[in-house]
Amino acid sequence: MLRSLPIELVGRRVLLRPLGADDFEQWREVRRRGGDWLTKWEPRPASSQPNMVEDARAFAARCGARDRERQMGTGYGFGVFVNGRFAGEVNLNNVQRGAFQNAYVGYWIDRALAGQGYTPEAVVATLRFGFDEARLHRLQVAVVPRNTSSRRVAEKLRLRDEGTAVRYLEINGRWEDHVRYAITAEEWAERRRDYLREWLE
Repeated sequence: MLRSLPIELVGRRVLLRPLGADDFEQWREVRRRGGDWLTKWEPRPASSQPNMVEDARAFAARCGARDRERQMGTGYGFGVFVNGRFAGEVNLNNVQRGAFQNAYVGYWIDRALAGQGYTPEAVVATLRFGFDEARLHRLQVAVVPRNTSSRRVAEKLRLRDEGTAVRYLEINGRWEDHVRYAITAEEWAERRRDYLREWLE
């Protein structure tokens, strides 16, 4: 069943699809331009890892790992494309089945396109996939409190603020608190029509 899930998600202005090795040049250009803006909110790579922004083989290996996650149903990674150009990523990470039926949503956008509504649109397309196609029960977002841009996305989409988890993740070399947002399948069902009308149709 999991292998038959759609791998392209279509919004009003965005297309989401898995990244492949052929996307490296566009991905690298966006990451180079926005490096300082993005990396302060991300885990620091291990010193033994190659620099993915400059190493096409490392990027291809990451794409391959995402493909395996998708085949196993443990994660779903999507590049965000605007007018045919790479613009960012939205990922469903750490999919857990059993009694939890949960995944974590992560997202980032090209700095040049921030504030134009592309990120919430892409996140809504991902929520629709997570609930309607992957049949998850709960999707969560965790954001460093001072990351106002990412918090705006969660708040714009009326995700429930579940409080702050203290020293939740190691980000850029520091253990950072995170505001935790969530939405359940029941909430999605109540708001689905509004989300689709507002963001995707």
